[in-house]
Amino acid sequence: QVQLSESGGGLVQAGGSLRLSCSASGRTFSGGAMGWFRRAPGQESEFVGVIAWSEGNTFYSDSVKGRFTISRDNAKNTVFLQINSLKPEDTAVYHCAAASRLIGLPRVPALYDYWGQGTQVTVSS
Repeated sequence: QVQLSESGGGLVQAGGSLRLSCSASGRTFSGGAMGWFRRAPGQESEFVGVIAWSEGNTFYSDSVKGRFTISRDNAKNTVFLQINSLKPEDTAVYHCAAASRLIGLPRVPALYDYWGQGTQVTVSS
């Protein structure tokens, strides 16, 4: 009974920035975690980062640490992914996902029970 919807993707030049949003509707929860994943053409889904919904703790993939920042607005049921210094290799469909019954910060897609449809990020060189 939870729906996730991403927005904010687009076509940008290398070195630019984007801010992706993930809005949740339907039933809300006080705990759990919200994660970001990305899938490049011909690639498997890659973990990007995760935030604990209540506490705000975050964990990032080594490949994006220092450039990507996850935040959330609890009142608006929205999670953000700020992407700076974009590189062509960041090109992918970015998905948000919710792990509603977990206490930790999961990094595996199978541990998430709700997924958004994704938003396309394309970085030109």
